[in-house]
Amino acid sequence: MLRLRVVCPADQTEAALEVLRDHAGATHLVLLRGAAVDPQGDLITADVAREAVDEVVGALCELRIDRYGGITIETIDTSLSDAADRAQEDAPGDGSDAIVWDELIGKTGEESKPSVTFQAFLTISCVLAAVGIATNSTVTLVGAMVVGPEFGPLAAIAVGLVAKRWDLVRRAAAALAIGFPVAIVITSVLTWLGARFGLLDRETLLHGTESEFIYQFGVFSLVVALLAGAAGMLSMTSAKSAALVGVFISVTTVPAAGYAALAAVLGVWDRVGPAVAQLGINLIGIVIAAALVLLIRRRGAAEGVSTRPLSRG
Repeated sequence: MLRLRVVCPADQTEAALEVLRDHAGATHLVLLRGAAVDPQGDLITADVAREAVDEVVGALCELRIDRYGGITIETIDTSLSDAADRAQEDAPGDGSDAIVWDELIGKTGEESKPSVTFQAFLTISCVLAAVGIATNSTVTLVGAMVVGPEFGPLAAIAVGLVAKRWDLVRRAAAALAIGFPVAIVITSVLTWLGARFGLLDRETLLHGTESEFIYQFGVFSLVVALLAGAAGMLSMTSAKSAALVGVFISVTTVPAAGYAALAAVLGVWDRVGPAVAQLGINLIGIVIAAALVLLIRRRGAAEGVSTRPLSRG
């Protein structure tokens, strides 16, 4: 179950209540007249079965409540109620398979911002990857993969493409287009300093067997990227967040960026190109698979996709 918190203009309250009363998937309806201060209006709350949220929110948005009031979606961890059980049984579809598009767009939109925090995590993960490659340490490479934040913008691009939210696509693409070059440059500078102080050995890069998979790209590189993208999007749309860790570890994005920086500084130029190609293959593969998962799960219900612009900021 999800909870809808609706700040509604007074002149639209009865219409909003009718939407919620008439839907079998909505229950626990509460009205507080005049409770909203900014924007002014009434406050309505209702618990709605996950599979019914898109339809209910769509109907409320047709009343333009999202423009002159506000709609908030919250997760309910536990609900002990026969009424809630009946709502879930009567709502069409299966809650575990339902995609709440507004929730997904909001989540990926937040994670796709080219922020200082995103850049910091991406840079740290690239530096960790370079250290792992330089020391031939698989554990450090895995740590770099887990720290990397790049799946957020990749998922946002996929959601934006399917939902035709080009603002989301542009924002996420900018985060990646700025983030990876900056992270590679900073990693290169730190790698150069490490080489100057004798902390890095070119021979380790040339003969490190634990990192060969990073620059040796091929068909299986694309296969792994596609599988990871599919698993990642399934995780995001079904609230199975634990699976995302496996996605982070399975793809060669951050390690490829770190390898390209390290190889360039140490003069192993014949591996810079393959590492960059590995990065590109993984990024593209993840987006393609994630978008395909969304298209399949949408089942042709294009009218259920939100096309409202993201809030500013």
